Amino acid sequence: MLKPLDPKIFKQAKKRIITVTLYLVLLSISILFQFPFRTPKILLLCLSHCLSLNSMALLLSRIAMIHIFLILFLTFSDNYGFLRGIKSLGINYGQVGNNLPQPENVLDLLISLKLTKARIYDTNPQILTAFSDSNVELIVTVENQMLAVLMDPQQALQWVSTHIKPYFPATRITGIAVGNEVFTDDDTTLLAYLVPAVVNIHSALAQLGLDRYIQVSTPNSLAVLAESFPPSAGTFKTEVSGVMSQFLHFLSNTKSPFWINAYPYFSYKDKPDDIPLDYVLFKPNSGMVDPYTKLHYDNMLYAQVDAVIFAIARMGFNGIEVRVSETGWPSKGDSDEVGATIENAAAYNKNILRRQLNSEGTPLRPHMRLEVYLFALFNEDLKPGPTSERNYGLFQPDCTMAYNVGLSALSSPSTPSASISLTSSATKDTNTESLAYYWMFVHLLTFQVFIRRAY
Repeated sequence: MLKPLDPKIFKQAKKRIITVTLYLVLLSISILFQFPFRTPKILLLCLSHCLSLNSMALLLSRIAMIHIFLILFLTFSDNYGFLRGIKSLGINYGQVGNNLPQPENVLDLLISLKLTKARIYDTNPQILTAFSDSNVELIVTVENQMLAVLMDPQQALQWVSTHIKPYFPATRITGIAVGNEVFTDDDTTLLAYLVPAVVNIHSALAQLGLDRYIQVSTPNSLAVLAESFPPSAGTFKTEVSGVMSQFLHFLSNTKSPFWINAYPYFSYKDKPDDIPLDYVLFKPNSGMVDPYTKLHYDNMLYAQVDAVIFAIARMGFNGIEVRVSETGWPSKGDSDEVGATIENAAAYNKNILRRQLNSEGTPLRPHMRLEVYLFALFNEDLKPGPTSERNYGLFQPDCTMAYNVGLSALSSPSTPSASISLTSSATKDTNTESLAYYWMFVHLLTFQVFIRRAY
């Protein structure tokens, strides 16, 4: 006949189970949010053999309490918590103008807007120096005319040693764009240089011990696709498929992103009678359903991104992240540039900000936050082409807003208290998320108090 379990032993076991469960929950949260603290499994095993039941439970209880306070600190701190900027949003900082502010003033503007990602179209030493010791991550660019030179591994090593190594890590260079829209450039000879240049730049970074910190890729025009509608029909053009396969193989091996310059504005401008304006501006609309995947799209940008993902998959590659290296809307255009207005530009960029605040993914990858770089920071008066090319900026060269998209900075970059401030719907979503975190921590703290009282 079995002897009844001693109530005292049962109570102790119950305490231990509850405490260990709480600890595992907190450890899972720390891993989910990538907080920099862990307790090695081997340590727990050793402790379980060396300590008594009560001592083990008490120790784990105290570790759990430390985790809670660390989570609270990180959550409400400016760098990690509710006050942080939008982590997946960046801005393109072009310099094709004769009246643009100094890099130091540009940095002040970005900081005031709480924007922590920027992309430049060269390796301007003034910018790299000015951005040192800041929290702004930079993607720098190798100009197209350099690709032929970088086919030589020694030249690539020299380039990285000269343009990257002297500034890193003081300047947070996180990416190198090797060329820009090379696959669709008018100079078709560039295409043969692209993959060797990309590989050599990455190898040079590896030789210098920088490949773990800096990704290498190349931004692509959406024109690289032969088909983009519906998204599931996404296919690369036949004439670039050979080099594209080599390039995707590199991205897959190095876990680097595929960068796409996606502009729904161009599609609308070409066919304003066929494409609903609300669909391209992220405004409420009926959207479209992909007939093959049955996925619903309420905006064109996400459809374009998913078309790229399908095109990559058709080449036999899965798991490559697609990021939007450029997207934007001009606030002014020529008479034949339909839709290039301040109202449309403000609506497009403001609605992207709202989506970014919600950390949205595309319908095909809803749980992978889409990283987006807006084009552009400033209106650039020396850019060639139609009027629209000189009017993509969110700001004028004197740092006044070209139009209000909800970035609550004043006209001068000397407003350190400015932050991202959107209208009611986005703010409501953010507040709801904050309340959810708040009550989660209240419950965890309450649970911890009960456990400690039990001892």
